[in-house]
Amino acid sequence: MPCLGGRGQVFEKGGFRHDAGPTVITAPFLFEELFALFGERFSDHVDLVPLKPWYRFHFSDGDHFDYGGTLEETLQEIARIEPRDCDGYRALLAHSQRIYDIGFTKLSAQPFDSFPTMMRQVPALVGLRNYETVWQMVSRHLKSEKLRQAFSIQPLLVGGNPFDTTSIYGLIHYLERAHGVHFAMGGTGAITQAFGSLMERQGIEIRLNTTVRAVHIEDGVAKGAVLADGEVLRADVVVANADAAHLYSHMIPAADQAVSARLKLAAAHYSMGLFVLYFGTTRTYPDVAHHTIWMGPRYRELLEDIFHHKKLAEDFSLYLHRPTATDPSFAPAGCDSFYVLCPVPNLQARIDWEVEGPRLRDRIVAALERTILPDLSSSITADFFKTPEDFKSDYLSVHGAGFSVAPLFRQSAWFRFHNRAEGIKNLFLAGAGTHPGAGLPGVICSAKVLDSLIPTPAPL
Repeated sequence: MPCLGGRGQVFEKGGFRHDAGPTVITAPFLFEELFALFGERFSDHVDLVPLKPWYRFHFSDGDHFDYGGTLEETLQEIARIEPRDCDGYRALLAHSQRIYDIGFTKLSAQPFDSFPTMMRQVPALVGLRNYETVWQMVSRHLKSEKLRQAFSIQPLLVGGNPFDTTSIYGLIHYLERAHGVHFAMGGTGAITQAFGSLMERQGIEIRLNTTVRAVHIEDGVAKGAVLADGEVLRADVVVANADAAHLYSHMIPAADQAVSARLKLAAAHYSMGLFVLYFGTTRTYPDVAHHTIWMGPRYRELLEDIFHHKKLAEDFSLYLHRPTATDPSFAPAGCDSFYVLCPVPNLQARIDWEVEGPRLRDRIVAALERTILPDLSSSITADFFKTPEDFKSDYLSVHGAGFSVAPLFRQSAWFRFHNRAEGIKNLFLAGAGTHPGAGLPGVICSAKVLDSLIPTPAPL
């Protein structure tokens, strides 16, 4: 790639700027912790702005639900839809805090490369009803179908189906409530740029437009990396943030892997794919929130089509990002910048995206024009899209999955690809496919895990 960031890179076209992928900042303290390790303050480099609402849900019947702000404001919105669910939401939030206190505070940066470590946590996890799915957890507290949908979509932000994903991911409710939802002025690309500058100040050499073909292994010990042109970079310690499934299936010979890694790879269940449409408009839409969750007419059935039937349905649900609601620099004056993220089946579905990509683009534009972006077809400009095929080629993501392996219980903690490579010494894993999982907080926490695993070099 020509720039840092991977999924967090920046696209520019026709005077419009677009974050390629992540846009939601929910744990700003993690960035501060990282910069503090080097005696710096993250806030000196990136301006984070709290959002309100965090998300606006637009339902297929035209109703909406603004989520975010104070607890009282959220309860007022809940009461407008279903007054009986106010007490249920309080109970849901309290349960989410209990999950957060263990699942995030205690375990997100805890190495899980030891099975006894996993077993010691089982009583606490069972006490938190981790055997429930996110949907079951939410439905136990809320009665309104709309609110059940709104409060169960969080797994989709990390690649999971709410009807399959362990309720441990219900901690996201309290994470948002405790720390808010933020936007980095300049976009997530501003965070990537700040990381790159920090690396340069620390004397770290960065190579762009370079692909690592394999991990160089001698006698079961990682000794460096083999580049696509055959060059070997020697190293005492190798950290790989490539898609973990790609790492084990293409970059490490099976003979060098532990049986546990081979079994995980063989049984891996992958996250959904993503169709992402980027575009500008020659007018503004001031009534559209920064983050909109546009819900289609089906919920469970649509997710079944995406995750289980591997079927590209005619209907869809969407995440609409309008950064110009907060940062006008994303578009020329009098214009708006958007991207639309549409969950779709990954490449195991064998969809011909050269044919279906343009069709889906047109259906999305028509649906948004009918609902929240009037006259979109006449104002849209500089549009382009990415499909699971691009995720496979650009990010080396197995099956073009948007978030590596799915966040199922059987693919979490010890059952996920370990941060300490299985079968190879001095090789360590970070990123979405290893513990604790996808999303910006999860990926940064994977780096915190490595901080406790990688031996400190002996003084010279």
